Amino acid sequence: MKIAKASLVRPGENLLYGVFALTVSYFVFAYSGRFGQVSILLYYAVWLPLVLIDYRRVLGNYVKYSWIFAFAVFACLSVFWSAAPGTTARAGVQYLSHVICALIAMRTLDIRTLTLGSVAGAGVVLLYSLLFGVYHFDPLDGTVSFVGAFASKNQLGFYASLAVFFSFAAVFMLGQRGLWLPACGVVGLLAAYCLHASQSATSVLTTAAVIGLTIGMRVFSLLPPRNRKLLFIAAAVFGVITVIGAVYGGAIDSVLGAFGKDSTLTGRTYLWQQGIEAAMASPVIGVGYQAYWVQGFSEPERLWEEFFIGSRSGFHFHNTFIETMVETGGVGLFLLASLLLAGLFGHLKRVLSEIQGSEPLVLFGISALLFVRAFAEIDVIFPYQIGSFLLYVSVGKLTMPAPRMVSFQALNVTGETMRSMINPIGAGSTYPNR
Repeated sequence: MKIAKASLVRPGENLLYGVFALTVSYFVFAYSGRFGQVSILLYYAVWLPLVLIDYRRVLGNYVKYSWIFAFAVFACLSVFWSAAPGTTARAGVQYLSHVICALIAMRTLDIRTLTLGSVAGAGVVLLYSLLFGVYHFDPLDGTVSFVGAFASKNQLGFYASLAVFFSFAAVFMLGQRGLWLPACGVVGLLAAYCLHASQSATSVLTTAAVIGLTIGMRVFSLLPPRNRKLLFIAAAVFGVITVIGAVYGGAIDSVLGAFGKDSTLTGRTYLWQQGIEAAMASPVIGVGYQAYWVQGFSEPERLWEEFFIGSRSGFHFHNTFIETMVETGGVGLFLLASLLLAGLFGHLKRVLSEIQGSEPLVLFGISALLFVRAFAEIDVIFPYQIGSFLLYVSVGKLTMPAPRMVSFQALNVTGETMRSMINPIGAGSTYPNR
């Protein structure tokens, strides 16, 4: 059977290739440290050649993407004042090319392909970790955790979080059945086990929070747009009051205690303090993209020793905003925070104001997960990471025209219609990209 090359770049028609490309990307992002820099070429090989098929469809108009490229371009420019120019130049070019690949994926994949490809990719990553993974002893808190084939339990926890979220989204938001239903169930169970074995409090708490938030937004999406907004505002106010009360009531210590953590978050509060002090040395433009954690520099050497990092690599401030401030200053922090907030509130706006299937809801869930994790992890500021890949895919979708749907008033919303909207099995026609 002959397959038209153009079908590889048409959203909705390239499911098999999209799932394959995403699976390769997930595996490379997870284990390029194990298999070497050569494995990165596989990532480029599945996305960049699509430009040769139809460059206009694949690339689009990059002028309207200028705000998306802003942080990556600024990271490249930081080579001119970097404390380690060679490191910054290499990392900056890698990050910029990584963004380009993510935007190619954004333009060629619909939400169904993105979701199912993520289920397959995260599933393969977790399966490999279960087959070849190990346990590590943490000298800071005295615990032994399963880290899989990674160097950190938090990395394993992140992929497990993504596996849970995308499996949930595929079944309950996109209504996938057939072979994908048991596949999502198996991947979801593998992810749940990995979350438990890794003992990553950040991953467990953020996964539960985002799944709960997504379910709530799914309920809101069944209402007329005006009612959605009013109910969301009321729920948001109630949620803020509840969180404030829980904080003053000692709920944080109770939750941390359940995971064997203390109020210092296993030394992270001290690490954040050190990061803030480092950022104040160059608060406007930073020390250069990826120019802080360089072997031979006194401050990172001291922190590596204090936190028992024998490899003297793969360490960071465990806070995206602090890490960004240290490396690229207030300018870089503003540019990156703008991306995170644009993805979060841009897709939230679409969920609350438009009726267009489940695409904005899934993308809102991705954006929410990345935003919440940004306060405790580093997922979006380095090249060849699944977090940064998904960030640019989600914000890039905001530049695409929303699928045309009829207004809420034009829908004859009877009790039977509402039931069909709640039941995703019969809601296939509401997904514009299927």
